[in-house]
Amino acid sequence: MAYDLEEQEQIDELKSWWKQYGTLVTFAIMVCALSFAAYQGWRYYKRNQALAAVTLYEQLDQAQRAGDHKKVGDIAARIKDDYKSTAYAPLAALSAAHASFSSGDLAGAKSHLQWVMEKANQDELRDIARLRLAGILLDEKKPDEALKLLEAKPVESMSALYADRRGDTLLTQGKRAEARSAYQLALDRSEAGSQYRAVIEAKLDSLGDAK
Repeated sequence: MAYDLEEQEQIDELKSWWKQYGTLVTFAIMVCALSFAAYQGWRYYKRNQALAAVTLYEQLDQAQRAGDHKKVGDIAARIKDDYKSTAYAPLAALSAAHASFSSGDLAGAKSHLQWVMEKANQDELRDIARLRLAGILLDEKKPDEALKLLEAKPVESMSALYADRRGDTLLTQGKRAEARSAYQLALDRSEAGSQYRAVIEAKLDSLGDAK
């Protein structure tokens, strides 16, 4: 009987506690359940987005290999518009920029590169876009604009390329001594034995004792 009374007291205490906090507990459980469902739904959505984006990107890659610049641009536009949150969007934009440049559409190439600079999540991709845009500006004989872009500090792996492009740009302005300094920096940061290093050495040799 003592056991029964103790059990009844516990039940009564539980009922009292539930009466006081039951609604709150139920609400908390519902929130957790909804949060979990939302998280699972978001994961499902992101996974589907990535799968759709990679399918399109494979088509873009095939078009690029075939030299179909228009198709590259069309597919890249779809990826940028519909799957801009995926990692494939900036890659597609870089491919579209190359296709536009190859077909002589410098304005289109610049637009794609600007998009990557503004939207890409990875520093490396933004640095690649900035470097290529500086190259286009140099081709357009806009060295001041190109140098302004090259003032940004890139990731370490691209520091030599940035210094090299800066040297090319300074050289077009007749600033031979500054160009030589930039090329020397590019040489110092390039990998020993690489073909790229030989190109920089040739540029330095061509300048001689620049002043």
